Amino acid sequence: MAGGTIETTYKSKVTGYILGCWILAAFGGMMFGYDIGISGGVTSMDDFLIKFFPRVHEKKQHVLEDNYCKYDDELLQLFTSSLYLAALVASFFASKICTICGRKPTILFASGFFIVSSLISCFGSELWMLIFARILFGIGVGFGNEAVPLFLSEVAPVQHRGAVNILFQLFVTIGILIANLVNYVTATIHPNGWRVSLGLAGVPALILFFGSLIITETPTSLLERGKDEEGKKALKKIRGVDDVDEEFEQIKEACDHAKLIKKPFKKLMQRSSMPPMIIGILMQFFQQITGINAIMFYAPVLFQTVGFKSDASLLSAVVTGLVNVLSTFVSIYAVDKVGRRKLLLQACVQMFICQMAIGVILSLNLKKTGTISGGLGLLVLVLVCLYVMSFAWSWGPLGWLIPSETFPLETRTAGFAFAVGANMLFTFLVAQAFLSMLCHMGANIFFFFSFWIVVMGVFVLFLLPETKGVPIDAITDRVWKVHPVWKKFMDDDDRRDMQMV
Repeated sequence: MAGGTIETTYKSKVTGYILGCWILAAFGGMMFGYDIGISGGVTSMDDFLIKFFPRVHEKKQHVLEDNYCKYDDELLQLFTSSLYLAALVASFFASKICTICGRKPTILFASGFFIVSSLISCFGSELWMLIFARILFGIGVGFGNEAVPLFLSEVAPVQHRGAVNILFQLFVTIGILIANLVNYVTATIHPNGWRVSLGLAGVPALILFFGSLIITETPTSLLERGKDEEGKKALKKIRGVDDVDEEFEQIKEACDHAKLIKKPFKKLMQRSSMPPMIIGILMQFFQQITGINAIMFYAPVLFQTVGFKSDASLLSAVVTGLVNVLSTFVSIYAVDKVGRRKLLLQACVQMFICQMAIGVILSLNLKKTGTISGGLGLLVLVLVCLYVMSFAWSWGPLGWLIPSETFPLETRTAGFAFAVGANMLFTFLVAQAFLSMLCHMGANIFFFFSFWIVVMGVFVLFLLPETKGVPIDAITDRVWKVHPVWKKFMDDDDRRDMQMV
């Protein structure tokens, strides 16, 4: 089980400027969330299917078609999932740019890719153009998802770091909700409603672009690049106080140690780097294997499968999106009070019950043809909402928070690139496989996800340390070196580090 930690607080005030920096940077999360929400709605619109996937549209019209297989199409899944392969590759380039240029320019680059992608998506006339646009969007996601959580963790006061970092996930959920609302409206605009849905991604992209010009660079990034005076000035600005000497010295010490490491990716392969690396990758795997993106990507498809009509299914997706947003506020309030582990363990119990119940209801009542009763359909909607609720205050935000705060500075951008890359890889696999899995497994797919939720609970119970209240640059000494399992990995690597200089 995880060992205890000593909490530290430095002097700080939450000023209007730093609050604005947090919110503007978090628009990177809104872009990611908008895409997650928009894809499922667009791929269920008849006008979109007729133009780009006529075979799927024809299959959808067959009333006797297998409920679980009517949307099973590799190209349709590729439209949704191609973004994540591009994001996987881009995250490693983003890591280098984060280190060499800083967090702020990386966010600026992300917004540029988002803007270009939204324009091509809106005006594209061929399927290859849409897939190309999604690849560009994926590059933007790779850059944004690398830089924004790191930015938020590095500028946040230690006592509020969890809540501030969760702003990224909050804006992801807001993006999903907005996308569901947009799809609900544009589904009635024929024949180009889908163009409006895809093109409106340019609005938050523009906000992120101008926001990236306003926000400050993080003190850690400035010191990392030898700009000590600018770093101290930035620290005073984001803390709202002049007495920052103690925190500045801690960051400076971490930066001085990090400068000894000339090959951070090689350092990541050392035994002492395994704890944060393993935790970071497993958090991404578990976040996706809960089945959340399967539900959020394909919520309209899922609700049509259980008997809701097209407009009702989109409205149901709006309901789940609203639950997602509101529940994330629970995490913002609780994460720095009750800690990361308790939120994750509670959610495992709630998600397991909901997934099992959905699986039982569908396996007993939803056959290959026909629908289930209205009452059972509403019960499935309630269970999905309870499931989304628990995910939104646990594995959703903490899947990004924990990896962003557990790597030491010398491997932070490189290590977080692996975490982001893992997230994109597992998101791609789930997005690419879900409709085929739904077709071949039917309702048993929910039992599949339930099994993994049990594994996740065991993982948290025995392997995940608590990081609440620990300064981001003191994680190694106060967390990894005292954890009953991971401390065995924390050998003295100073000699090997010096050899890498």
